[in-house]
Amino acid sequence: MAADAETIHPPKTEVFDVANRTNVDPKGHVRAVEEYRVEPFGLYVARPAPGRPNFRYLESWLLPALGLRLTDFWFNPGYERDQDFYVDVVDVEVDGDVWRSTDLYLDLVVREGRGLEVLDTDELLAAAGAGLLSPAAARRALEITYTTVAGLAAHGHKLRDWLSTMDIELTWKRR
Repeated sequence: MAADAETIHPPKTEVFDVANRTNVDPKGHVRAVEEYRVEPFGLYVARPAPGRPNFRYLESWLLPALGLRLTDFWFNPGYERDQDFYVDVVDVEVDGDVWRSTDLYLDLVVREGRGLEVLDTDELLAAAGAGLLSPAAARRALEITYTTVAGLAAHGHKLRDWLSTMDIELTWKRR
Protein backbone atom coordinates (compact mmCIF):
# COMPACT_ATOMS: atom_id res chain seq x y z
CA MET A 1 0.00 0.00 0.00
CA ALA A 2 1.45 3.37 -0.97
CA ALA A 3 1.59 6.25 1.47
CA ASP A 4 -0.43 9.26 0.39
CA ALA A 5 -0.41 12.91 1.41
CA GLU A 6 -2.90 12.23 4.20
CA THR A 7 -0.77 9.52 5.83
CA ILE A 8 2.60 11.27 5.65
CA HIS A 9 3.66 12.25 9.15
CA PRO A 10 6.81 13.60 10.77
CA PRO A 11 9.07 11.05 12.46
CA LYS A 12 7.54 9.81 15.71
CA THR A 13 9.53 10.39 18.87
CA GLU A 14 9.22 8.47 22.12
CA VAL A 15 10.82 9.31 25.48
CA PHE A 16 11.95 6.76 28.08
CA ASP A 17 12.65 8.35 31.47
CA VAL A 18 14.44 5.70 33.49
CA ALA A 19 14.65 7.70 36.75
CA ASN A 20 10.93 8.51 36.77
CA ARG A 21 9.90 5.09 35.36
CA THR A 22 7.81 6.64 32.61
CA ASN A 23 7.47 6.29 28.86
CA VAL A 24 6.01 9.15 26.81
CA ASP A 25 4.57 7.69 23.63
CA PRO A 26 4.53 9.52 20.28
CA LYS A 27 1.07 10.97 21.04
CA GLY A 28 2.28 12.44 24.34
CA HIS A 29 0.64 9.90 26.64
CA VAL A 30 2.70 9.23 29.76
CA ARG A 31 2.80 5.52 30.59
CA ALA A 32 4.09 3.94 33.80
CA VAL A 33 6.96 1.53 33.18
CA GLU A 34 7.07 -1.66 35.21
CA GLU A 35 10.74 -2.37 34.54
CA TYR A 36 13.71 -0.58 33.04
CA ARG A 37 17.09 -2.22 32.73
CA VAL A 38 20.16 -0.41 31.38
CA GLU A 39 22.86 -2.57 29.81
CA PRO A 40 26.05 -1.47 28.03
CA PHE A 41 24.37 -2.25 24.68
CA GLY A 42 20.89 -0.84 25.33
CA LEU A 43 17.77 -0.24 27.37
CA TYR A 44 15.09 -2.79 28.29
CA VAL A 45 11.53 -1.53 28.79
CA ALA A 46 8.58 -3.59 30.08
CA ARG A 47 5.16 -2.13 30.67
CA PRO A 48 1.46 -2.84 30.53
CA ALA A 49 -0.52 -1.34 27.65
CA PRO A 50 -3.79 -0.23 29.23
CA GLY A 51 -6.59 0.70 26.88
CA ARG A 52 -5.08 -1.07 23.89
CA PRO A 53 -7.54 -3.52 22.36
CA ASN A 54 -4.93 -5.49 20.41
CA PHE A 55 -2.19 -6.01 23.01
CA ARG A 56 -1.94 -5.93 26.80
CA TYR A 57 1.81 -5.72 27.44
CA LEU A 58 5.02 -4.92 25.64
CA GLU A 59 8.68 -5.58 26.14
CA SER A 60 11.23 -3.63 24.13
CA TRP A 61 14.97 -3.30 23.80
CA LEU A 62 16.47 -0.09 22.45
CA LEU A 63 19.81 -0.87 20.83
CA PRO A 64 21.41 2.48 19.90
CA ALA A 65 24.51 1.11 18.17
CA LEU A 66 22.32 -0.98 15.85
CA GLY A 67 19.65 1.68 15.33
CA LEU A 68 16.93 -0.74 16.41
CA ARG A 69 14.04 -1.11 18.80
CA LEU A 70 13.00 -4.74 19.23
CA THR A 71 9.54 -5.35 20.67
CA ASP A 72 7.63 -8.39 21.83
CA PHE A 73 3.93 -7.52 21.96
CA TRP A 74 1.69 -9.67 24.16
CA PHE A 75 -1.38 -9.78 21.95
CA ASN A 76 -4.89 -10.14 23.31
CA PRO A 77 -6.96 -13.16 22.19
CA GLY A 78 -8.26 -12.62 18.68
CA TYR A 79 -5.51 -10.11 17.81
CA GLU A 80 -2.57 -12.50 17.52
CA ARG A 81 -0.17 -11.90 14.64
CA ASP A 82 2.28 -14.17 12.88
CA GLN A 83 5.33 -12.52 14.38
CA ASP A 84 7.76 -13.09 17.18
CA PHE A 85 9.36 -9.65 17.22
CA TYR A 86 8.51 -6.28 15.74
CA VAL A 87 11.62 -4.27 14.90
CA ASP A 88 11.56 -0.50 14.44
CA VAL A 89 14.46 1.24 12.73
CA VAL A 90 15.27 4.19 15.00
CA ASP A 91 17.72 6.85 16.02
CA VAL A 92 18.39 6.72 19.77
CA GLU A 93 19.78 9.57 21.85
CA VAL A 94 20.75 9.16 25.50
CA ASP A 95 20.98 12.08 27.91
CA GLY A 96 21.61 10.79 31.42
CA ASP A 97 18.55 8.80 32.46
CA VAL A 98 16.47 9.95 29.50
CA TRP A 99 16.48 7.93 26.30
CA ARG A 100 14.78 9.29 23.19
CA SER A 101 13.98 7.24 20.11
CA THR A 102 13.00 8.72 16.77
CA ASP A 103 11.29 6.31 14.42
CA LEU A 104 12.81 6.21 10.93
CA TYR A 105 9.67 4.67 9.40
CA LEU A 106 11.04 1.27 8.37
CA ASP A 107 9.96 -1.77 10.38
CA LEU A 108 10.63 -5.48 10.23
CA VAL A 109 8.44 -8.33 11.34
CA VAL A 110 10.61 -11.22 12.51
CA ARG A 111 9.32 -14.77 12.51
CA GLU A 112 11.97 -16.66 14.48
CA GLY A 113 13.66 -19.28 12.36
CA ARG A 114 11.17 -18.75 9.51
CA GLY A 115 11.81 -15.37 7.91
CA LEU A 116 11.09 -11.69 8.06
CA GLU A 117 9.22 -8.93 6.27
CA VAL A 118 10.23 -5.30 5.76
CA LEU A 119 7.37 -2.83 6.17
CA ASP A 120 6.67 0.84 5.46
CA THR A 121 9.17 1.55 2.71
CA ASP A 122 6.43 3.69 1.15
CA GLU A 123 6.24 5.80 4.32
CA LEU A 124 10.01 6.31 4.38
CA LEU A 125 10.06 7.43 0.76
CA ALA A 126 7.03 9.69 1.18
CA ALA A 127 8.47 11.34 4.29
CA ALA A 128 11.85 11.86 2.62
CA GLY A 129 10.13 13.23 -0.48
CA ALA A 130 8.11 15.65 1.64
CA GLY A 131 11.24 16.87 3.44
CA LEU A 132 10.20 15.39 6.78
CA LEU A 133 13.32 13.21 6.83
CA SER A 134 16.72 14.30 5.61
CA PRO A 135 18.39 12.34 2.82
CA ALA A 136 21.09 11.30 5.32
CA ALA A 137 18.50 9.95 7.78
CA ALA A 138 16.65 8.10 4.99
CA ARG A 139 19.92 6.55 3.84
CA ARG A 140 20.78 5.56 7.44
CA ALA A 141 17.35 3.91 7.80
CA LEU A 142 17.92 1.89 4.63
CA GLU A 143 21.44 0.88 5.65
CA ILE A 144 20.25 -0.23 9.11
CA THR A 145 17.50 -2.26 7.47
CA TYR A 146 19.89 -3.90 4.98
CA THR A 147 22.34 -4.76 7.77
CA THR A 148 19.56 -6.21 9.93
CA VAL A 149 18.05 -8.27 7.10
CA ALA A 150 21.47 -9.63 6.12
CA GLY A 151 22.40 -10.42 9.73
CA LEU A 152 19.16 -12.22 10.46
CA ALA A 153 19.25 -14.13 7.17
CA ALA A 154 22.82 -15.27 7.83
CA HIS A 155 21.71 -16.67 11.19
CA GLY A 156 18.58 -18.52 10.13
CA HIS A 157 16.29 -15.63 11.08
CA LYS A 158 17.11 -16.20 14.73
CA LEU A 159 17.45 -12.93 16.57
CA ARG A 160 19.40 -14.37 19.52
CA ASP A 161 21.95 -16.03 17.21
CA TRP A 162 22.57 -12.85 15.20
CA LEU A 163 22.86 -10.60 18.27
CA SER A 164 25.22 -13.02 20.00
CA THR A 165 27.80 -12.31 17.27
CA MET A 166 27.94 -8.77 18.70
CA ASP A 167 28.02 -9.89 22.36
CA ILE A 168 24.42 -8.77 22.86
CA GLU A 169 22.30 -11.07 25.00
CA LEU A 170 18.73 -10.00 25.52
CA THR A 171 16.48 -11.31 28.26
CA TRP A 172 12.70 -11.25 28.05
CA LYS A 173 9.95 -11.98 30.56
CA ARG A 174 8.25 -14.66 28.51
CA ARG A 175 10.95 -15.91 26.12
